[in-house]
Amino acid sequence: MRRDDMHSMNFIRYSVAYVFIISGTMKILSEELATTFINLGLPYPIYFMYVVALTEIVCGGLILANKKVKTASIPLILIMIAAIILTKVPLLHAGILTFAFQARLDIVMLFLLAILYHKNSFRPFS
Repeated sequence: MRRDDMHSMNFIRYSVAYVFIISGTMKILSEELATTFINLGLPYPIYFMYVVALTEIVCGGLILANKKVKTASIPLILIMIAAIILTKVPLLHAGILTFAFQARLDIVMLFLLAILYHKNSFRPFS
């Protein structure tokens, strides 16, 4: 792998890890996010929120450490798809531009996770 490619992949890994570790931590610490989960209408919303939060923190940590990146990307991709379906798709009634604006981070993270998943052969010292 070229040196520029290695730096690009590191930047993507660090960015993705940062977003998910912070997101998972905030789900645990923020009462506002707990309310958001309750309002989604999911069964056992608080338990579900903790499972999602711990998954984000653990998988984000694995990506940060460059360990099991492909495996760690899979649950995060599923979380992002669920987040788009549950929280962003209902915004389509307000218009496609509103949806696109509100879903921008979710969509970018989904694409970055797909890159990490497909570039799992990345080995910095091989």
